[in-house]
Amino acid sequence: MKNQCKSALSVVVIYIFSASFFFADDVPDYAKAPKMSYVAAGYFAKILCSAVFISHRDPGDVRNDDLRDFPYQSVIDYDGKTVSVSPGFGLPARKAIFREGLGSTLATNYTEEHICAQDTGNLTPMTLSPEKQNKLWPEGNSVDLKKLPAEINNKELTEAIEKAFTEPLADQDKFRGTRAVVVVYKGRIIAEKYAPGFTKDMPLMGWSMTKSITNAMIGIMVHEGKLSIKKPAPVPEWSGSGDPRGTITLDQLLRMSSGLGFVEDYVDILSDTPFMLFGTPDAAGFASAKPLDVEPDSRWRYISGSPNLVCRIIREALGGPLPQYFEFPRRRLFDRIGMQSAIIEPDATGTFIGSSFSYATARDWARFGLLYLQDGIWDGERILPEGWVTYSTTPTPKAPSGQYGAYWWLNAGNAEDNTKRTFPSLPTDLYYASGYEGQYVIVIPSRNIVLVRLGLCHPVYMDVGIEELVREVLAAIDK
Repeated sequence: MKNQCKSALSVVVIYIFSASFFFADDVPDYAKAPKMSYVAAGYFAKILCSAVFISHRDPGDVRNDDLRDFPYQSVIDYDGKTVSVSPGFGLPARKAIFREGLGSTLATNYTEEHICAQDTGNLTPMTLSPEKQNKLWPEGNSVDLKKLPAEINNKELTEAIEKAFTEPLADQDKFRGTRAVVVVYKGRIIAEKYAPGFTKDMPLMGWSMTKSITNAMIGIMVHEGKLSIKKPAPVPEWSGSGDPRGTITLDQLLRMSSGLGFVEDYVDILSDTPFMLFGTPDAAGFASAKPLDVEPDSRWRYISGSPNLVCRIIREALGGPLPQYFEFPRRRLFDRIGMQSAIIEPDATGTFIGSSFSYATARDWARFGLLYLQDGIWDGERILPEGWVTYSTTPTPKAPSGQYGAYWWLNAGNAEDNTKRTFPSLPTDLYYASGYEGQYVIVIPSRNIVLVRLGLCHPVYMDVGIEELVREVLAAIDK
């Protein structure tokens, strides 16, 4: 089906201005304020649009909480499902466009018409039959917290969950902002809680947990024989004769050991990550233009550019029309494990922002963690290739504390000293998806546990107490 959007005003002057000025790496000091405002307004429009049209949150709450530090006004078009924000400085408004099944996409005037013309295909989630709806989660959507296994101390478990929703500091500028916690034990939900204004049916943003979804999509492509992780990554911009980037493999992109000169900085809004996400219409193109900083596999450095390149690689490997690509995560992953609420959002070119932009309910995030706990098998069907979870959770050689696998964070520790771990008091086999502002999907195979924590931790604080929460949940369950 064709997505219906309002026609855009396409202004050539704006295109030239954007391409020559905003997309340039070096900007004179006098021009930084307009460029910063342009990117910040894009952030405001994108976050508000997704929160209103995906999560169905009150826009006033979003402005007061998620966007409290941004001095912008916005216009929400509920009929056209867009959000517009003016950055000032005589610059064009930043607009985010919502499309059902794809979430919101940032546009500038010269890309808006292109976005609206894209055929989105059929992205309606597969619905469960009434009979299956009433089955216990994860087969259905029923949860029974009254019949828990005998080894669970329900009082201690409840206290651990309640503590996760308390604010330990009086400083209102430093808050944990827990919004949802779900605990899965032996394949069943044994505890869940939501902050006021948030529910089990509300999709919430995963930020960099999207990277772990990208890992799953690559796993499916490998399982179907469409991609190989050990071969050089098929990136057209690197195919020139003598281009040293041409040797970078898909494995190195997944392990953050590509050697690309990409700067991961969330404080400077003009640095690579914010500008890639909120300042350019082509995230993969932005990442592919980065030069090689060091030899591949000689350094581990977390960068958000590589998953967006990977999502373009998936798109090109699938081939065919754009709707086939849009439907891929829905049909090949989400529907198969019951993640009815899940959405990955694309950029203006139609390529998924595999580094950062995904939404799902806390229960569906738990389903995703459970897929990995079950070695990529769901209801007897192998979704991910055999050995994929082991590959994904094997430490990258250059990660100094054994803290990273392939788009999954690890608690493995250094090979010589496993006490040097991210969470010293938690099991070494723990691995997790992690996102900005305190998003977690934690998997502990040795304890048969998946724990999801979603929220809005203020960047100044960035301490959600996740180690304490997991430790106390484990203590409430006898081994």
